This record gives sequence, C-alpha cells and structure tokens, in this order.
Amino acid sequence: MDRVAEILAEASAEVVEPRFRALAAGEVMEKAPGEVVTVADREAEVIIGRRLRELLPVPVVGEEAVAADPDLARALHSEPAVWLVDPVDGTSNFIAGRPDYAVMTSLVRSGQTVASWIWQPATATSYTAELGSGAWRNGRRLTRTPAAGGPAAWRGALKSRFLEPELRRTLEKNAADGFGEITPGRNAAGVEYPDVAEGALDFILYWRTLPWDHAPGSLLVTEAGGVSARLDGSPYRPEAPGCEDGLLVAADQESWDRTRAVLLGRWRTGRPAAGR
Repeated sequence: MDRVAEILAEASAEVVEPRFRALAAGEVMEKAPGEVVTVADREAEVIIGRRLRELLPVPVVGEEAVAADPDLARALHSEPAVWLVDPVDGTSNFIAGRPDYAVMTSLVRSGQTVASWIWQPATATSYTAELGSGAWRNGRRLTRTPAAGGPAAWRGALKSRFLEPELRRTLEKNAADGFGEITPGRNAAGVEYPDVAEGALDFILYWRTLPWDHAPGSLLVTEAGGVSARLDGSPYRPEAPGCEDGLLVAADQESWDRTRAVLLGRWRTGRPAAGR
C-alpha cells in the first residue's frame, strides 16, 4: 500500500506539479469533443503504469491509453487483475490553475476494487483504502459518521452533465426542493469522494461512471463506512466505459435510501438506461 502511494506522489512531483499553472503552448490537446488532455496526463500515466507493473505485472487500464484504444478496457472483465490509472483527475481544473485535481489508481481483482490510492498534490494529502481493512487519510483512519438530521439538512452534489434532459430537470427540481444545499461538485472525483468520506458532503449523484474516476473513491467511501451503489441498490463495481451509468454515493445506508427516494421521486426505480 505504501509503495503505490509513493509511486503516485513521485510521478506527480516529476511531471504533473511542475506544469501546474505553467503549461506551455501545445501542451493541452483535445482528445475527443469536449474532452481535453495535457502532456502531464500522458507522461504521468506512462510513469505510473510502468512502476505499478514492476510491483504486480498485470494489465494497466489507463484513462489516456483507453482514449487511444478503447479495447484495452476489456481487461476489466477478461483479466483476473488489473491496475486502473487516472494520471490527472480533474484535468480541466489543472489546466485552469485550480488546485482541485488528483492522481489516482486502484487495483481490481475479479471485477471488484480491492485497493485504491488518491494523491492530492495541492494539499500533499494521500488517501488510501483496502477492501475489508479500512480507509485512511495520511495514515489516519477515516470513519464516516452518519448524515445528521434529515434531507433538509444535508449537503450534496448533483453531477448532471450527462443526464438526459427530462431526467436532469426532474432530479434538479427534486434536489432543490428536498435538500439543504446542492452544489455542482468540484469537477474532480478524486476531491469529491474524499469530501463524502470526511463529511464535507453527505451525498453525490454521478451519472457517467468511467472506472478510473470512480473505483478509487468508491472504495474509500465504503471502507470509511459510507455507501456507493447503483440506483437499483447494487454495489458499485468498475465497468468498462459505456457499460453502466448512474451512481449514488452517500454517508450511510439510511441517507443513501432517503436521498434516492427524494431525488428519484416517481421516476422508475429499476436500473436506468445510459444517458448520453
């Protein structure tokens, strides 16, 4: 666990942090419509992937490698173990010079996340989690207390970018009417999940759930005592892009159940169709 945390911090110090607020012309590219990447993302992924394979020689499913070759993500289902790597989570924040970004990896065995690591360079904060063993912040055990009061007192984030328009309107209205405060989030799962684990947020509803974004934080939250589950109640498992959408993360099971009820209202409660 410690060595992987060191690998993330080392790669960050080598190629990510030196470019924070110092990206040169030509070091930011569009990899897909509306999706950007930097040289820091690409270089960090190469370094992290190589060093992880020295620890455990299994396939590395990295965000940038999958962008170039989507078939690489099949390893999540075809291989007994894989490393997932998000070299710069919150790339838009990184480009804009905002400190809400992270470097993340997780280890997936037989389709289940068994260990995860999140490094937040701006605050030199390391989050780690191991299945069945707990979650930590800089070596201190994290325990998420249940959400206090009821929905009218809770603070949450609604990530609505990839929602179908009708469902977006429904969820936004229900959220505005039912909760104490709703934020748009911080544009970085590696910052948002720790916010739930440490109590700054009581819940988050995500829609698009790319595995490198959600495997690390989901394990962190659940090992701290929270819940990360699909809208039909099934526990989160990392899926290849496009396989699953809709994920509700909450402080505890009761707040998960009540948040889901408030957000969905009368919307059907089975597994939702993908919203693109």
